[in-house]
Amino acid sequence: MIALLKALHIAALSLWCAGLVAMPLVLQIYGRREEVRTQAGFTEFRLLMHAAYTRIVTPAAIVAIAAGTALIFAADVTQPWLVAKLVAVAGMVLAHAWLGHLNVEASEGRGSYQMPHAIAALPASLICMSAVLYLVLAKPDLQPLIEALPAALTTPQGRSLPDVLVPI
Repeated sequence: MIALLKALHIAALSLWCAGLVAMPLVLQIYGRREEVRTQAGFTEFRLLMHAAYTRIVTPAAIVAIAAGTALIFAADVTQPWLVAKLVAVAGMVLAHAWLGHLNVEASEGRGSYQMPHAIAALPASLICMSAVLYLVLAKPDLQPLIEALPAALTTPQGRSLPDVLVPI
């Protein structure tokens, strides 16, 4: 079961990462070509980008996150590197959302057919992907970093919600 989840997670993550690399390049390079300046070329470009984002990249991201979440519970992983990995995955999600916004901006055209500077999303995506890859493969000991944090962030404070707020 765990091997199947890992295979699904890796396959979906590979497709998602490929989309996070390809989409900024396509928006930046192909979006500025002369063919896109015609109405037919612009319509084709808009439909291609919309289909890639909504039918390939976003479903791959959802499957990758769902399979990764299932893996956390199936393998009972609770090490500190996992929290750091989840922060990097959150960065990938933010880059994904930004690319969706840029996709909408490109499809609306704003009357001038100027494509937004999507290439700036590429370094953010690559940094997050590299961090995920490093954290998963190296599984570094982050205990010294945790010990360097203030005690208020790493120990329970003995506070609880009042009984009124606790559901029955």
